[in-house]
Amino acid sequence: MELNTWIAYFLACITIAVSPGNGAVLSMSHGLSYGVRKTSVSILGLQAGLLVILLLSALGLGALLLASETLFTAVKWVGAAYLVWLGIQLWRAPIAQSVEGVAIAPQMSAHRRFGLGFFTNVTNPKGIVFLVAVLPQFMNPNTPNLALEVFILAATMVGVDWVVMHGYASLAAQLAGFFKDPKAMRLQNRLFGGVLVAAGAAVLAVRRT
Repeated sequence: MELNTWIAYFLACITIAVSPGNGAVLSMSHGLSYGVRKTSVSILGLQAGLLVILLLSALGLGALLLASETLFTAVKWVGAAYLVWLGIQLWRAPIAQSVEGVAIAPQMSAHRRFGLGFFTNVTNPKGIVFLVAVLPQFMNPNTPNLALEVFILAATMVGVDWVVMHGYASLAAQLAGFFKDPKAMRLQNRLFGGVLVAAGAAVLAVRRT
């Protein structure tokens, strides 16, 4: 891969990662509730889901998915239902209090946080459409070592997204002190829950083209 091609791809990755999306919402929500260190597990799940979509796109399977209206619609509805379910769960999440009256976020296992991140990205039809449209522009099918090129593309995108999602989580974690009150935490949960439900509804508007 030529350096100028990689630089263009790197800039595209930054644009994709910084653009607010489902992953950013999840990173900020978990950053507020659990802190940056525990949110790293959620972000790792996001990257695993992103990697699956990226590899499918590189292998041409993403284009096959877009070519099938039935498959694409199925993925879209699953993704939308998943986000709405997440939003409702967050909206209804119970708020515990310490002896001092400080709000405590309900505990969530690392395994579940990883799964939430993974399914948030792997069922995102917008991500599938975008990667299928963008990735082939930076790939040279005639390269003697296609596997190395795919590895470079994947490592670049995952690395950029990893840093950006941690930035979102860190920014949210710095605001955690303002949500120690139970009412404030309930407002936080309903805000992010509502955003996730709205994102689920927006997913249904995504088209194959």
